[in-house]
Amino acid sequence: MSDTKWEIGIAVALVALSTVLYYIHFLIFHDIHHISIYLLGDIAFTPIEVLLVTLILHRLLEHRDKKQTLEKLNMVIGSFFSEVGEELLTYFSDNDPNLEEIRKNLIVNNNWDDREFKNAHKILKNYNYHVKINSDNIKELKEFLNSESPFILRLMENPALLEHEKFTGLLRAISHLSEELMKRKDIDNLPQSDIDHISGDIVRVYERLVSEWLDYMMYLNNNYPYLFSLAMRSNPFDLTSEIIVK
Repeated sequence: MSDTKWEIGIAVALVALSTVLYYIHFLIFHDIHHISIYLLGDIAFTPIEVLLVTLILHRLLEHRDKKQTLEKLNMVIGSFFSEVGEELLTYFSDNDPNLEEIRKNLIVNNNWDDREFKNAHKILKNYNYHVKINSDNIKELKEFLNSESPFILRLMENPALLEHEKFTGLLRAISHLSEELMKRKDIDNLPQSDIDHISGDIVRVYERLVSEWLDYMMYLNNNYPYLFSLAMRSNPFDLTSEIIVK
Protein backbone atom coordinates (compact mmCIF):
# COMPACT_ATOMS: atom_id res chain seq x y z
CA MET A 1 0.00 0.00 0.00
CA SER A 2 2.85 2.39 0.84
CA ASP A 3 4.47 1.63 -2.54
CA THR A 4 1.23 2.58 -4.32
CA LYS A 5 1.00 5.88 -2.43
CA TRP A 6 4.61 6.63 -3.30
CA GLU A 7 3.96 6.00 -7.01
CA ILE A 8 0.80 8.16 -6.98
CA GLY A 9 2.72 10.93 -5.24
CA ILE A 10 5.47 10.85 -7.89
CA ALA A 11 2.87 10.93 -10.69
CA VAL A 12 1.05 13.93 -9.19
CA ALA A 13 4.36 15.76 -8.64
CA LEU A 14 5.46 15.23 -12.25
CA VAL A 15 2.12 16.40 -13.68
CA ALA A 16 2.23 19.45 -11.42
CA LEU A 17 5.80 20.24 -12.48
CA SER A 18 4.85 19.95 -16.15
CA THR A 19 1.89 22.31 -15.58
CA VAL A 20 4.11 24.88 -13.82
CA LEU A 21 6.68 24.78 -16.64
CA TYR A 22 4.00 25.29 -19.30
CA TYR A 23 2.59 28.21 -17.26
CA ILE A 24 6.06 29.80 -17.00
CA HIS A 25 6.41 29.39 -20.76
CA PHE A 26 3.09 31.21 -21.23
CA LEU A 27 4.12 34.01 -18.85
CA ILE A 28 7.32 34.61 -20.81
CA PHE A 29 6.10 34.28 -24.42
CA HIS A 30 2.31 34.81 -24.12
CA ASP A 31 1.80 32.33 -26.98
CA ILE A 32 -0.93 29.81 -26.13
CA HIS A 33 -1.04 28.70 -29.78
CA HIS A 34 2.63 27.64 -29.69
CA ILE A 35 2.12 25.82 -26.40
CA SER A 36 -0.93 23.99 -27.79
CA ILE A 37 0.99 22.80 -30.86
CA TYR A 38 3.86 21.36 -28.85
CA LEU A 39 1.55 19.92 -26.19
CA LEU A 40 -0.48 18.11 -28.83
CA GLY A 41 2.74 16.89 -30.47
CA ASP A 42 4.03 15.54 -27.17
CA ILE A 43 0.73 13.78 -26.49
CA ALA A 44 0.71 12.31 -30.00
CA PHE A 45 4.23 10.90 -29.47
CA THR A 46 3.30 9.31 -26.13
CA PRO A 47 2.01 5.97 -27.59
CA ILE A 48 5.26 5.58 -29.56
CA GLU A 49 7.28 6.38 -26.45
CA VAL A 50 5.30 3.79 -24.50
CA LEU A 51 6.01 1.27 -27.27
CA LEU A 52 9.75 1.98 -27.16
CA VAL A 53 10.00 1.85 -23.38
CA THR A 54 7.59 -0.93 -22.42
CA LEU A 55 8.11 -3.30 -25.33
CA ILE A 56 11.52 -2.86 -26.90
CA LEU A 57 13.55 -1.62 -23.93
CA HIS A 58 11.71 -3.92 -21.52
CA ARG A 59 12.41 -6.94 -23.72
CA LEU A 60 16.09 -6.03 -23.96
CA LEU A 61 16.35 -5.75 -20.18
CA GLU A 62 14.37 -8.96 -19.74
CA HIS A 63 16.67 -10.79 -22.16
CA ARG A 64 19.73 -9.55 -20.25
CA ASP A 65 18.22 -10.63 -16.92
CA LYS A 66 17.39 -14.07 -18.29
CA LYS A 67 20.94 -14.46 -19.58
CA GLN A 68 22.36 -13.52 -16.18
CA THR A 69 19.94 -15.91 -14.44
CA LEU A 70 20.94 -18.69 -16.83
CA GLU A 71 24.61 -18.10 -16.05
CA LYS A 72 23.97 -18.32 -12.30
CA LEU A 73 21.78 -21.36 -12.77
CA ASN A 74 24.37 -23.25 -14.79
CA MET A 75 27.00 -22.45 -12.18
CA VAL A 76 24.76 -24.19 -9.66
CA ILE A 77 24.21 -27.13 -12.02
CA GLY A 78 27.96 -27.37 -12.56
CA SER A 79 28.51 -27.57 -8.81
CA PHE A 80 25.88 -30.29 -8.61
CA PHE A 81 27.57 -32.48 -11.22
CA SER A 82 31.01 -31.96 -9.66
CA GLU A 83 29.76 -32.85 -6.19
CA VAL A 84 26.99 -35.39 -6.80
CA GLY A 85 25.89 -35.84 -10.40
CA GLU A 86 28.97 -37.46 -11.93
CA GLU A 87 29.25 -39.90 -9.01
CA LEU A 88 25.61 -40.92 -9.39
CA LEU A 89 25.97 -41.31 -13.16
CA THR A 90 28.99 -43.56 -12.61
CA TYR A 91 27.06 -45.64 -10.08
CA PHE A 92 23.98 -45.99 -12.30
CA SER A 93 25.88 -46.66 -15.53
CA ASP A 94 28.13 -49.26 -13.87
CA ASN A 95 25.00 -51.15 -12.77
CA ASP A 96 23.04 -50.70 -16.00
CA PRO A 97 23.08 -54.09 -17.79
CA ASN A 98 21.81 -52.57 -21.05
CA LEU A 99 24.14 -49.58 -21.21
CA GLU A 100 25.95 -50.80 -24.34
CA GLU A 101 22.79 -50.07 -26.32
CA ILE A 102 23.25 -46.32 -25.80
CA ARG A 103 26.85 -45.88 -24.67
CA LYS A 104 28.04 -44.62 -28.06
CA ASN A 105 25.31 -41.95 -27.98
CA LEU A 106 26.76 -40.58 -24.74
CA ILE A 107 30.42 -40.38 -25.78
CA VAL A 108 30.39 -36.61 -26.27
CA ASN A 109 33.31 -35.06 -28.17
CA ASN A 110 34.50 -31.76 -29.65
CA ASN A 111 32.76 -32.45 -32.95
CA TRP A 112 29.29 -32.45 -31.42
CA ASP A 113 26.92 -29.60 -32.21
CA ASP A 114 23.38 -28.89 -31.01
CA ARG A 115 22.01 -31.33 -33.57
CA GLU A 116 24.05 -34.19 -32.08
CA PHE A 117 22.83 -33.42 -28.57
CA LYS A 118 19.20 -33.26 -29.72
CA ASN A 119 19.62 -36.56 -31.54
CA ALA A 120 21.02 -38.15 -28.36
CA HIS A 121 17.98 -36.89 -26.42
CA LYS A 122 15.69 -38.38 -29.08
CA ILE A 123 17.37 -41.80 -28.88
CA LEU A 124 17.30 -41.81 -25.07
CA LYS A 125 13.54 -41.20 -25.01
CA ASN A 126 13.10 -44.75 -26.31
CA TYR A 127 15.68 -46.30 -24.01
CA ASN A 128 14.51 -48.66 -21.27
CA TYR A 129 16.50 -47.43 -18.27
CA HIS A 130 17.40 -50.15 -15.79
CA VAL A 131 19.75 -50.40 -12.81
CA LYS A 132 20.57 -53.80 -11.34
CA ILE A 133 20.61 -53.46 -7.57
CA ASN A 134 21.34 -55.68 -4.59
CA SER A 135 21.84 -55.18 -0.88
CA ASP A 136 25.51 -54.25 -1.29
CA ASN A 137 25.17 -51.54 -3.91
CA ILE A 138 22.02 -50.19 -2.25
CA LYS A 139 24.07 -49.70 0.92
CA GLU A 140 26.73 -47.91 -1.10
CA LEU A 141 24.11 -45.63 -2.65
CA LYS A 142 22.47 -44.99 0.73
CA GLU A 143 25.76 -43.96 2.32
CA PHE A 144 26.63 -41.65 -0.57
CA LEU A 145 23.24 -39.91 -0.62
CA ASN A 146 23.30 -39.58 3.16
CA SER A 147 26.69 -37.84 3.01
CA GLU A 148 25.47 -35.49 0.26
CA SER A 149 22.01 -34.72 1.67
CA PRO A 150 23.05 -31.33 3.19
CA PHE A 151 24.45 -30.25 -0.18
CA ILE A 152 21.30 -31.31 -2.04
CA LEU A 153 19.14 -29.53 0.53
CA ARG A 154 21.11 -26.30 0.03
CA LEU A 155 20.63 -26.59 -3.72
CA MET A 156 16.87 -26.98 -3.32
CA GLU A 157 16.82 -23.81 -1.21
CA ASN A 158 18.54 -21.81 -3.97
CA PRO A 159 15.97 -19.33 -5.41
CA ALA A 160 17.70 -19.39 -8.82
CA LEU A 161 16.43 -22.94 -9.35
CA LEU A 162 12.82 -21.71 -9.51
CA GLU A 163 13.63 -20.81 -13.13
CA HIS A 164 14.54 -24.41 -13.98
CA GLU A 165 11.68 -26.84 -13.35
CA LYS A 166 13.50 -29.74 -15.01
CA PHE A 167 16.53 -29.54 -12.73
CA THR A 168 14.33 -28.94 -9.69
CA GLY A 169 12.42 -32.11 -10.60
CA LEU A 170 15.72 -34.01 -10.67
CA LEU A 171 16.66 -32.74 -7.20
CA ARG A 172 13.23 -33.74 -5.86
CA ALA A 173 13.66 -37.23 -7.32
CA ILE A 174 17.11 -37.57 -5.69
CA SER A 175 15.79 -36.24 -2.38
CA HIS A 176 12.90 -38.71 -2.47
CA LEU A 177 15.23 -41.63 -3.23
CA SER A 178 17.50 -40.57 -0.37
CA GLU A 179 14.55 -40.38 2.02
CA GLU A 180 13.30 -43.82 0.95
CA LEU A 181 16.72 -45.35 1.64
CA MET A 182 17.23 -43.53 4.94
CA LYS A 183 13.97 -44.95 6.32
CA ARG A 184 15.08 -48.53 5.65
CA LYS A 185 17.24 -49.68 8.55
CA ASP A 186 17.80 -53.28 7.45
CA ILE A 187 18.88 -53.18 3.79
CA ASP A 188 20.05 -56.83 3.86
CA ASN A 189 16.57 -58.29 4.35
CA LEU A 190 14.39 -56.33 1.97
CA PRO A 191 11.69 -58.33 0.15
CA GLN A 192 11.79 -58.39 -3.65
CA SER A 193 8.67 -56.23 -3.83
CA ASP A 194 10.47 -53.47 -1.88
CA ILE A 195 13.62 -53.82 -3.98
CA ASP A 196 11.44 -53.34 -7.07
CA HIS A 197 9.97 -50.22 -5.51
CA ILE A 198 13.42 -48.78 -4.79
CA SER A 199 14.52 -49.73 -8.29
CA GLY A 200 11.69 -47.61 -9.69
CA ASP A 201 12.88 -44.61 -7.64
CA ILE A 202 16.44 -45.19 -8.87
CA VAL A 203 15.37 -45.39 -12.52
CA ARG A 204 13.45 -42.11 -12.12
CA VAL A 205 16.62 -40.39 -10.93
CA TYR A 206 18.79 -42.10 -13.57
CA GLU A 207 16.59 -41.05 -16.48
CA ARG A 208 16.34 -37.41 -15.37
CA LEU A 209 20.01 -37.26 -14.50
CA VAL A 210 21.17 -38.40 -17.96
CA SER A 211 18.87 -35.88 -19.65
CA GLU A 212 20.11 -33.01 -17.45
CA TRP A 213 23.72 -34.08 -17.97
CA LEU A 214 23.30 -33.89 -21.75
CA ASP A 215 21.78 -30.40 -21.47
CA TYR A 216 24.66 -29.26 -19.29
CA MET A 217 27.25 -30.72 -21.66
CA MET A 218 25.63 -28.86 -24.57
CA TYR A 219 25.73 -25.62 -22.57
CA LEU A 220 29.44 -26.08 -21.81
CA ASN A 221 30.17 -26.96 -25.42
CA ASN A 222 28.53 -23.75 -26.62
CA ASN A 223 29.87 -21.40 -23.94
CA TYR A 224 32.89 -22.74 -22.05
CA PRO A 225 35.23 -24.94 -24.13
CA TYR A 226 37.74 -25.36 -21.27
CA LEU A 227 35.03 -26.64 -18.90
CA PHE A 228 33.68 -28.83 -21.69
CA SER A 229 37.15 -30.34 -22.12
CA LEU A 230 37.26 -31.35 -18.45
CA ALA A 231 33.71 -32.71 -18.60
CA MET A 232 34.64 -34.90 -21.60
CA ARG A 233 37.71 -36.22 -19.78
CA SER A 234 35.52 -37.21 -16.82
CA ASN A 235 32.61 -38.61 -18.86
CA PRO A 236 31.13 -41.43 -16.71
CA PHE A 237 29.92 -43.25 -19.84
CA ASP A 238 33.28 -43.27 -21.63
CA LEU A 239 35.42 -46.21 -20.51
CA THR A 240 38.48 -44.73 -22.23
CA SER A 241 38.21 -41.25 -20.73
CA GLU A 242 41.18 -39.98 -18.69
CA ILE A 243 41.62 -36.76 -16.73
CA ILE A 244 45.31 -36.61 -17.66
CA VAL A 245 45.80 -34.85 -21.00
CA LYS A 246 48.05 -36.87 -23.32
